[in-house]
Amino acid sequence: MNSAASLSSSTREKLRRARAAAAKLALLSTEQKNALLLGMADALEKRERQILNANAGDIANSGMEGAMRERLLLTPERIQEMTQGVREVAALPDPIGETLAEWTKANGLKIRKVRVPLGVIGIIYESRPNVTVDTAVLALKTGNAIVLRGGKEAARSNACLVEIMSSLAGVPEGAIELLDSSTRDAVHELIKARGLVDVIIPRGGAGLINFVAENSTVPVIETGAGNCHIFVDASADLDMSDRIVINAKTQRPSVCNAAEKLLVHESIAAEYIPRIAKKLIDTGVELHGDAKSRTLAGALPVSLASEQEWHEEYLRLCMAIAVVGNVDEAIAHINKYSTKHSDSIVTRDEANARKFLRGVDSAAVYWNASTRFTDGGEFGFGAEMGISTQKLHCRGPFALPELTSTKYEIIGSGQVR
Repeated sequence: MNSAASLSSSTREKLRRARAAAAKLALLSTEQKNALLLGMADALEKRERQILNANAGDIANSGMEGAMRERLLLTPERIQEMTQGVREVAALPDPIGETLAEWTKANGLKIRKVRVPLGVIGIIYESRPNVTVDTAVLALKTGNAIVLRGGKEAARSNACLVEIMSSLAGVPEGAIELLDSSTRDAVHELIKARGLVDVIIPRGGAGLINFVAENSTVPVIETGAGNCHIFVDASADLDMSDRIVINAKTQRPSVCNAAEKLLVHESIAAEYIPRIAKKLIDTGVELHGDAKSRTLAGALPVSLASEQEWHEEYLRLCMAIAVVGNVDEAIAHINKYSTKHSDSIVTRDEANARKFLRGVDSAAVYWNASTRFTDGGEFGFGAEMGISTQKLHCRGPFALPELTSTKYEIIGSGQVR
């Protein structure tokens, strides 16, 4: 079913341009795509001042503070990180055309399974303008057109970035389209544009992701919220635990791979909870906890966590602490409350670590490391489209291979059935 008839004229025209561009992009060679990406990186660097000015306008008009303002903010350093990410994507192998399997039947038919682009990717996201660049370059590298619907708070930044990238010589018209963000109309249109858009990727809070998943007629790859946990086991190196917990919570608290919950084995809780609670409080973290952890924290300010809070993604300098009896209780707690994003165990006990790695049903499970590494760049992908917490069509940070589908090429010599 083609839903073009229900679209506004502006959205319909943009999606049709994207569909036409996808056909052209699919035919570009790896060398041509890489040249375009390197040209984009250069153009973004040269127009840094223009990007910063646009972003300053967004910041001034957003009214945002704290973690949400931090998500929106661009700096020279962040622009440099973006352009470095573009160059890293250009240097990665091109999955398009890769032969995944091939064989010859007894009748002489040669069958080959190859990677091909998805086609037109629609992405709906909030606040972070770096997503505009990351997703556009991943789409181009894989021969896909992309339709972006960013948050209204980043409208100036996104428009500036798209103009810089899409105006580069050699980029097909419609390869990078930006929808109106002033109302939610474009979101409703995009998720109903079956036949013009091949997949929708929502990036943002649970409300946005759930709305898209429940209402889209276009296939969806969900990027999940991050209610991430760290379990400090009985045999943990406590100095290592301190480093991991502080990093996972405070290094960038507004992102989905920041840790929100801390579980502590009961045999070390009396020693470790007062120690880590003080360090977290000293770094500005508001603490909540269960009854046991509050008692063990003594005079330190730890509020009682409600049942609902154990499900919550704080996205700020806030953390909840609970005491558990063993690794099995930790796994059960995480599987009950987590969003299946990223969870970590700190332990010297390999058997417990292996049990945790197998038992926790999350996209990324760590042993003795911070959850903050669940990121396309940190995994070596250059950038990411998002971090999927579903099991189809991909899971965890996803980038180039996951932006492809497959088709079969069959070569005969006159065979008939």
